[in-house]
Amino acid sequence: MNIIYFDELELINKDIKILFEKAANLVMHEHEIDAVNIEISVSIVDKNDIKDLNREYRGIDKATDVLSFPQYGSINEIKEIGSEIVPLGDVVICIDKAKEQAEEFGHSLERELIYLFVHSVLHLLGYDHLEEEDKREMRNREDKIMHRINILR
Repeated sequence: MNIIYFDELELINKDIKILFEKAANLVMHEHEIDAVNIEISVSIVDKNDIKDLNREYRGIDKATDVLSFPQYGSINEIKEIGSEIVPLGDVVICIDKAKEQAEEFGHSLERELIYLFVHSVLHLLGYDHLEEEDKREMRNREDKIMHRINILR
């Protein structure tokens, strides 16, 4: 697993990076994807930057907590690549929204960042939460990964 960080403010410390990697490895394992060659880009941005990205790529002119930019259309497509480096996609986390949500939900910023990362990695694999059934499945998967790395509510 190779996670590339774009974090000019250096807000993602070593402990969070370790948990990101553990979480991503678990997500890959759950989907029978060899994590060795997986590459994920993670950018930490402010409200203005994520608002610009959200407007440009989704047509929504407001800040959001996290954006995911998958490189593949399905898990099967990812598995077919074989032993090459697999750039799974990009995760963009808004630090301002993460701080707001951590306070709103009464947990740590670390927990919120890890949750947003797990959520986004699932999006990179093709999960979404537009329909209630899909939302339930995605939430169950998020909860399972968070529990496995011992990050509880």
